[in-house]
Amino acid sequence: MVGLTFFAELGIKPGLVAYRGTGPALNDLVGGQIDFMLDQALNNIPQIQAGTIKAYAVTSPTRLPSIADVPTTSEGGMPEFTPNAWNAMVAPKGLPGNVKAKLVDALNRALDDPTVLQRYAELGSTAPQGVQRGPAALQKLVETEMARLTPILKAAMAADTK
Repeated sequence: MVGLTFFAELGIKPGLVAYRGTGPALNDLVGGQIDFMLDQALNNIPQIQAGTIKAYAVTSPTRLPSIADVPTTSEGGMPEFTPNAWNAMVAPKGLPGNVKAKLVDALNRALDDPTVLQRYAELGSTAPQGVQRGPAALQKLVETEMARLTPILKAAMAADTK
């Protein structure tokens, strides 16, 4: 989806190569079988730091401390291109409220732990804060992302069937 968003932003339609995960794509990037890839920084920071691959930009609002010499997309002339990867904890529908509350509490404690926050920073990531957390915030995030990404995906699918 980040690739589709990037290409839509630029108004280009390159050939796309689908992979079953970062590992195979990264192997092909390092091996020269593909020219570039768009992926989460945390998946690639060790290769960037080792010089195995070159990072041209990060989509975060500020540079990442672990790869501080890599500019942001805003610095590179694309201030609107700021996609972010996110993860969520999910559980089966109908989970008892007391169990849900315990899970939310445990996750919040983990996300507030200085060691966890330091590791996130090393990986080029951040933990959600305050109102960005919890079931209601996740629901809102999913709805917002669906509204933003659905038109891009539909356009790509329509172009692919022509």
